[in-house]
Amino acid sequence: MKRILVPMDFSEYAENALKAAAIFAKKNNAEIFLLHLLELPGQMNDAMTTGSSVPEVMLFINKANDLLQKTTEQPYLEGITVSTSVQFEKAFNGIMSFTKSNKIDLIVMGSHGTSGIEELLIGSNAEKVVRLSEIPVLILKKNINELHFENFVFASDFSEETKQPFEKMIEFAEIFSAKLFLVMISTPNSFKNTIDAEKKMKKFVKNFEIQNYTLNIFNDTNIENGIINFSKKVNADLIGLCTHGRTGLAHFFNGSISEDLVNHATKPVITFKI
Repeated sequence: MKRILVPMDFSEYAENALKAAAIFAKKNNAEIFLLHLLELPGQMNDAMTTGSSVPEVMLFINKANDLLQKTTEQPYLEGITVSTSVQFEKAFNGIMSFTKSNKIDLIVMGSHGTSGIEELLIGSNAEKVVRLSEIPVLILKKNINELHFENFVFASDFSEETKQPFEKMIEFAEIFSAKLFLVMISTPNSFKNTIDAEKKMKKFVKNFEIQNYTLNIFNDTNIENGIINFSKKVNADLIGLCTHGRTGLAHFFNGSISEDLVNHATKPVITFKI
């Protein structure tokens, strides 16, 4: 993961994400891409298409570039290669197109917590990025002066289709030399007895070269509560899970668990696309 995208709307939450990305970049010798997305009024888009000179458009561009340049001068970015870009696209479309065209490995975004992603990444944009991104997405709730992912909880159903994202998760965990707490959540609506669950998890992990990990089965009222409560129990620094694209999360997850977890968990959350 050498190319990190941070969508920047200049809010404190976006800056928190950038600070975390900077710590990650220094640890993994990665570069950072700052992207600011502008959605111009219809008449301005028409003017740009026809090549007309619109002072308001230039004002938006110049202001955004000035703010991005000032952002790159922050002390915590010293020694990191930082590129900036301004695009005229809606948030989700812009993030996805930039990610693809620039071969981004990791997206880092800031979140407001229980009320969801703030400003630029509000509502459905956050849901789409988390669920539909082809690359890992790391969501952070607050300012992190030091990024320690020593205890990494990864929740899954450990099915065959999760093998590829599991490899990505291991790659991320190894960067921080994290201890992995692999957990399967058992709920009244999706009950799994301990013997069968352990057998399935042991068979699954045999496919990978991992050493610093534990296997866990945790009972709770629903999946989201199970992940959050287990993470609190083991004092997790990071929560990881798989997303399943347009159909939501894989068998283990139901409904809007990915975005709910992003909004409600106080710990950083990283998602990996199946």
